[in-house]
Amino acid sequence: QVRLVESGGGLVQPGGSLRLSCAASGSIFSINAMGWFRQVPGEQRELVAVITSGGNTNYADSVKGRFTISRDNAKNKVYLQMDSLKPEDTAVYYCNANLISSLGYRYLEYWGQGSLVTVSS
Repeated sequence: QVRLVESGGGLVQPGGSLRLSCAASGSIFSINAMGWFRQVPGEQRELVAVITSGGNTNYADSVKGRFTISRDNAKNKVYLQMDSLKPEDTAVYYCNANLISSLGYRYLEYWGQGSLVTVSS
């Protein structure tokens, strides 16, 4: 059973930093890409950042220059370093992975449980 487990969410003051971590475990054959999405109640889930197995990255315009996504392929982990946090960054952050399991025939999408990040004074 493939699972994504997140950690690192919490409360931080504006201008502060926070680091999210996500570990994929289970019968994983290969991970094509991993990323982070976020969602505010009443709004659609939006892409924050994504990184491929080759290290190519893409960021939402709202977080460019402030957030950094990184990946440890050997450990099947992805990280999101969030600096210069703003109140509008407050949301539930979801880890995402595009991968194929050991017994699978195609790449599928998997999601973490969600981590609440609150930026407030």
